[in-house]
Amino acid sequence: MHEYRVMVIGGYGFFGSRLVTRLARQDGLHVIVAGRSGVAAQALVDRLQADSRATLSHVVLDAMAAGLEARLHRLGVALVIHTSGPFQGQDYRVAQACANAAVHYVDLADGRDFVCGIETLQKSAAAHGVILTSGASSVPALSSAVVDRLTSGMKSIDSIDIGISPGNRTERGLSTVAGILSYCGKRLATSGQERGFGWLGSYRHRYPGPVGERLLSPCDVPDLSLLPHRYAGAPVVRFGAGLELSFLHRGMNLMAWLARLGVVDNWSVHAGRLKRAADWFKAWGTDTGAMHVTVNGRDHLGILRERAWVLVAGSGDGPFVPTLAATALVRKLASGTLACTGARPCTGLLSLEDFMNETEGLDIQMVELQP
Repeated sequence: MHEYRVMVIGGYGFFGSRLVTRLARQDGLHVIVAGRSGVAAQALVDRLQADSRATLSHVVLDAMAAGLEARLHRLGVALVIHTSGPFQGQDYRVAQACANAAVHYVDLADGRDFVCGIETLQKSAAAHGVILTSGASSVPALSSAVVDRLTSGMKSIDSIDIGISPGNRTERGLSTVAGILSYCGKRLATSGQERGFGWLGSYRHRYPGPVGERLLSPCDVPDLSLLPHRYAGAPVVRFGAGLELSFLHRGMNLMAWLARLGVVDNWSVHAGRLKRAADWFKAWGTDTGAMHVTVNGRDHLGILRERAWVLVAGSGDGPFVPTLAATALVRKLASGTLACTGARPCTGLLSLEDFMNETEGLDIQMVELQP
């Protein structure tokens, strides 16, 4: 039987290893774990091999070096999934090499500029008959799929509120920390938050048990640019992220003030040290996190409606949430049921049901809340 060959760049990393773990459950795949460390890649393959339904292998590869297009040809790759963040500040050389090799491209980016800018490769993607999609992560892929569901039947949308708060005991990757710190105290020049700054100020949101009330602060995500133009009514979009431990969250607020005042130019250069400091308190709090989406809009009679959705991830399974979109896209591409080409942010490609189907075996629950 012909196997669909998927290369995961950074496949032994924080999100990459979780993605490979989930892809190993799919029949008919050949998953290639790619990265600069052959030892780390081989170790992951060895760990998963016994129970894997997919074929697993590894290659030593520097995706940013010249020659990626030729390597993809030699390996017979059909799809590349790029997981090596942070994507803030990266260029599109990997996506462009995929287009030149007539290989589909997916990444797990959540940086606003990077995700929105993928459209610059539209001409190249269309010419080679491939899809290049950025943002196959919690945002904007999952968040937009939820908003699509909640706004069904509404005539216009007034506001969209999204928030994410991981459990403190849940693992966190260095690239994620660096990405978050890159906009700490920086202006969020997008619809609905024109005067806001990353992590400056906070508000509270109550999640269902066992999560409870969490602090959230403004963060820079693609949704702030993409969603106001996606729905009728040009809704105001608010996005907040939070830390479970209040004193760590308030510490981020303080760091945002220091950046706003010019005391620190870019906190991301201190990501390693700050992550180590936060890890001192790793035993505190819980391993349960949550995500919410609330929309307010008007139906065809002009009556104001509010609809809400919440995700609760327990048992430390929160870091699998950003991999759900990629596993769903692999399933569709391998089966030939995703018949589109071009370069675009990862919105409108997946339904909420697609995400729910990928949670099998994980402690992840999604619920639509009744008004």
